[in-house]
Amino acid sequence: MSLEQTINNDIKQAMLAKKKDELEALRAIKSAILLLKTSKDAVDGEVPEHVATSTLQKLVKQRRETAELYVQQQRQDLADVELFQASIIERYLPKQLSAEEIEARVRAIMEEVGASSMKDMGRVMGQASKALAGQADNKMVSEIVKRLLS
Repeated sequence: MSLEQTINNDIKQAMLAKKKDELEALRAIKSAILLLKTSKDAVDGEVPEHVATSTLQKLVKQRRETAELYVQQQRQDLADVELFQASIIERYLPKQLSAEEIEARVRAIMEEVGASSMKDMGRVMGQASKALAGQADNKMVSEIVKRLLS
């Protein structure tokens, strides 16, 4: 079952269960998928899985950043809504790797490309971004690469 079909089914379930907050997050996902279907990334009207995954990651990142801003402005009620929506969207993402798992993979990539200094960061990040796509946040990967190379 495609992501779009899964989302549509979950929207129906949320509507029947009258889960208004969950429905809002699901509709945001559906909206993003519909926009992707009309973009240049679509192949024959279908969205490739890696494109959908990166879009969902962006949606989660946006919600977390917005929640952070709300917390800074002492609006915990609005931050809670954003964090709840992020948790709903995360259900549709692949399992995220822990920091230890990311570090182990980055070390392997560093050995593979022969990285030894900060000059090699671009090569390591290029390989790591491809290898860890959808499984890890690039910001976290970047921090680990910097720490290991310095």
